Amino acid sequence: CFDEKTVLTLDAETVNALKHGINFKKNREDGKCYIIYKDNRGLRACKNQCKHQGGLFIEDMEDIDGNRTVRCTKHNWKLNVSSMEYVNPPDCFTQDELVVWVNEGVQLVELSPPDPWNVDPKTPEELEVGEVTVTYLTHACMELKCGRKTMLFDPWLTGPAFARGWWLLHKPPEDSLERLCQADAIYISHMHSDHLSYPSLKTLSDRRPDVPIYVGDTSRPVFWYLRSSGVTLTNINVVPFGIWQNIDEHLRFMILMDGVHPEMDTCIIVEYKGHKILNTVDCTQPNGGQLPSAVDLMMSDFAGGASGFPMSFTGGKYTETWKAEFIKNERKKLLNYKAQLVKTLQPKIYCPFAGYFIEAHPSDRYIREINMKNSAEELNALTRKLNPSIKTWTPKPGSVLDLSLALKDPSSSMAITDPPPNTQLYMNKWEFDLYMDEINSVITDDIFKHKNWIQFYYRWADFKDYNLVVRVIETDEDFRPFPNGYDYFVDFLDLSFPGQRPERDHAYLEIKNRVGVMRYIVKNGLLWDSLYIGFQNRISRDPDMFHFRFWNHFQIKLPTKRPDWNLFLLQETSVPVQADSHR
Repeated sequence: CFDEKTVLTLDAETVNALKHGINFKKNREDGKCYIIYKDNRGLRACKNQCKHQGGLFIEDMEDIDGNRTVRCTKHNWKLNVSSMEYVNPPDCFTQDELVVWVNEGVQLVELSPPDPWNVDPKTPEELEVGEVTVTYLTHACMELKCGRKTMLFDPWLTGPAFARGWWLLHKPPEDSLERLCQADAIYISHMHSDHLSYPSLKTLSDRRPDVPIYVGDTSRPVFWYLRSSGVTLTNINVVPFGIWQNIDEHLRFMILMDGVHPEMDTCIIVEYKGHKILNTVDCTQPNGGQLPSAVDLMMSDFAGGASGFPMSFTGGKYTETWKAEFIKNERKKLLNYKAQLVKTLQPKIYCPFAGYFIEAHPSDRYIREINMKNSAEELNALTRKLNPSIKTWTPKPGSVLDLSLALKDPSSSMAITDPPPNTQLYMNKWEFDLYMDEINSVITDDIFKHKNWIQFYYRWADFKDYNLVVRVIETDEDFRPFPNGYDYFVDFLDLSFPGQRPERDHAYLEIKNRVGVMRYIVKNGLLWDSLYIGFQNRISRDPDMFHFRFWNHFQIKLPTKRPDWNLFLLQETSVPVQADSHR
């Protein structure tokens, strides 16, 4: 059963004027844009919106297929509209099509499932002062007190994320870990370590391992690494998407998947006595863009900068000037996208959060200086300009929003309680050595005394049948070759390990990885997001194109069971020797 919505209507004259190939059309009433493709078989249509990060498509001047492909203005992704398949990067997404109804003129119709949050609707009840409070702790971690129950979102409260690339910008309140341990329920949106923080959950494991933790039923399990993490949690609940989960008679929640990364990313609606709180977290296209409007409180990310692109890229066009201009434009686009989303959904209150991280380690100074991010104040100012009736909240660590007061009088200064004036809001000291020592301790592991670890690891990873050759170079902190480190090629067409690049035509990546992080990932069977999102490598590529299948595999689809290094060492019968040239 699907809901039908006509998004664009064309009269017969306009239809007859459509040219063969690509036609760009705009709905004059709501300003939304569409693409219609015409050939001898008829018409195909889709939204003019890139599935990657929502960019607008324009004519592709390099189209050699004859008016079939369009190019995204954000990251140059290309869509073949005749097949509705993305061709750059290849082998990634398929564009969602609109239904084309022909009856004299043409109607473009969007089919969507019924809104799941409308199942068993609740009439909003009047809230008492203090009955529902939202406390910001740090980054993406919020504490919701709803009546007698307390729920915590994404508790990254200590330690780094993405190996050692991200550190907390905001200093959590001193009692944050205590709040974590006293929670009645915890929601973790996805497996990235700035949301699923094993150092933070270690405290919970030691004190209250049976606290109910809720995650979505993603194809890559959120807690896939739990058994190897040293953390014990005994009450993890994997819940289906789009179904209300009751905490008590007044409090319930619903987890929704991301439309771009359904295999790993989620968002959540929390409802208390009919009042809805929407937290879209990091979702690129939360619930495929189908979201409730007029919620009481909406929260979303805002900052940008959560990717190695283009900061970690070198060679070709990736000059400092090009990077700075690209980053500036990307942040502006993200700011406008978030503001327009808020305008469309019309929440009563909006709070940007989940972007308060810093590349604090001294060796990442270059990234910290170039990776400029949006500020919550900027986004809230733009939101108020577009939507004067929406109350905005720029949170400080320990600040509290009283939902009852905010709804009754959005202008009330009593609705938000900020921390005391002398409270330390920003981190100025991080435990670098504690976490760096753990990571770098693997550099001298027995595994890496045997060159065959390379074949063993990549065969375990099981990515192949893709015409890509990757050169991997182990480096020091400054991305210079690590003394006696490994420098090797992997040919993913047949999963071979040549001594040099093959003579056939092939795509090529050169990746320089900090040796400690790379070996830590290899030994523990971790995903490569710590390298890429954590800015722990430097990348050059020829040709300059994104290899979706490669990165998607190593960042999301690696086996969930770590490599059997004990077996590997048993198989290595030769006397261990120190690495020499490793080529």
